[in-house]
Amino acid sequence: VQLQASGGGLVQAGGFLRLSCAASGRSLSIYGMGWFRQAPGKEREFVAAIRWSGGSIYYGDSVKGRFTISRDNAKNTVFLKMDFLKPEDTAVYYCAAASSSRPERDIRKYDLWGQGTLVTVSS
Repeated sequence: VQLQASGGGLVQAGGFLRLSCAASGRSLSIYGMGWFRQAPGKEREFVAAIRWSGGSIYYGDSVKGRFTISRDNAKNTVFLKMDFLKPEDTAVYYCAAASSSRPERDIRKYDLWGQGTLVTVSS
């Protein structure tokens, strides 16, 4: 079972990117999914999470109102649309599958991780 994150890149402040997280080997349709990020020298930070049905969504305070998480269970894929990007959004972004169907803010609730995709926002 693997999670493959993609869509990162270099973008100017104020721009946007859309990250994707595709799963292979197992259906993710019953699991809560999350996005985390880790900037150099910092701990991994919660960004967003979505319930298996898409009915409940949580965002970290620093991205609320700018980022949108969504999922397409038929395609076994989760997305993170990032608008109005800021230099402080620069980080490696990781997608993860929770051990339950719930959206989780706690990093310890996730037991399957993708490899990460780098997002760099220039000022």
